[in-house]
Amino acid sequence: MSRDTSDSAPLQSSAVIHEAVQTLRNGGLVAFPTETVYGLGADARNPEAIKKIFTMKGRPSNHPLIVHLAAPDKFDQTQVDWVPVLAPWVRDLSENALKLMNTFWPGPLTLVFKKDKSVLSDLTGGQDTVAIRAPAHPVAQELLRKFKGGVVAPSANRFGKVSPTSAADVRSEFEGELGLMVLDGGDCEVGIESTIIDLSSGDHAVLLRPGLITPKAIFAKTGIKIYQVGEVLKDLDSLPRVSGNLKAHYAPTTPLRLYAPGRVLDTLSEFPDTKSRVAVAVWDSESSLVLEDHPSIDVEEIVVSSDAATFASHLYRTLRDLDQQGWDLILFPEPPTGEEWDGVRDRLQRACFGSGPPSNNHDSN
Repeated sequence: MSRDTSDSAPLQSSAVIHEAVQTLRNGGLVAFPTETVYGLGADARNPEAIKKIFTMKGRPSNHPLIVHLAAPDKFDQTQVDWVPVLAPWVRDLSENALKLMNTFWPGPLTLVFKKDKSVLSDLTGGQDTVAIRAPAHPVAQELLRKFKGGVVAPSANRFGKVSPTSAADVRSEFEGELGLMVLDGGDCEVGIESTIIDLSSGDHAVLLRPGLITPKAIFAKTGIKIYQVGEVLKDLDSLPRVSGNLKAHYAPTTPLRLYAPGRVLDTLSEFPDTKSRVAVAVWDSESSLVLEDHPSIDVEEIVVSSDAATFASHLYRTLRDLDQQGWDLILFPEPPTGEEWDGVRDRLQRACFGSGPPSNNHDSN
């Protein structure tokens, strides 16, 4: 059974953090909260510890990890000096990189750089780039500051499955795994993984994974234009591989599908083999769906927020809960258009593609 810190000592006590730091230094794994999702952490300089992450998650070894770093204490500084923090990890820092870090770090933004030669290829998936972020969660910050180094931390779940947003999710996911230390920092506020921006080419900043921080928000605060992959004349194969970019990901075991506005019945009719129990998520701004045309189907409606950030913060919690309730099918409404919805749309589309029993899904794609 994993070690739970929530009952044995105050959550952020120095003793608990000290034990977690020692676990990392000894090559062990520590699950810890970030503002996005819970991460499964290991010393980014320890190849054996990194291998444990891949083994525990069942993650392909060519799927790169993100290095998490602490924001330096500001003291009397008006602006954090990120250069010494990043120097051991990246080859060079552009003005745009510094501008993005000064504006959005600590926070849910991951930046991809050309890596320093000392960075282990075990964590980059064999690429010459490294992805880095500084999480904002106070427990993550305290752990990283006291560890005084980089920690790789993919989401603390089995590969391809729904990411965890509570310590209970992590313990449930890895029940029976001896020696895993789980730091309980409450529920994650953002609820979906960080935005990933590629800065490694030097020409354009390119969006590799959408998240809470949108290209529009970045441009408004920094003047930096973030390009979509299709906007830049680059060979797609030349873009770095990053976490969460496989077609099937974030997936429940229950089949999950999206329905267009007003098309719930049409979507249901596409699944004639659906047994009898269907969970349908409906917008809080809409009236009840009363599916009288399907009297043989047991339908339960789950109300979801029509605010993008609130929807995101509850998405994985809702998917995990529904997945454990034995439904035959889960239906979610297609998210509206607009950048603020791109992150949840991305997660839902990948979750749909990978959903269903292991024999039926497309995890290998």
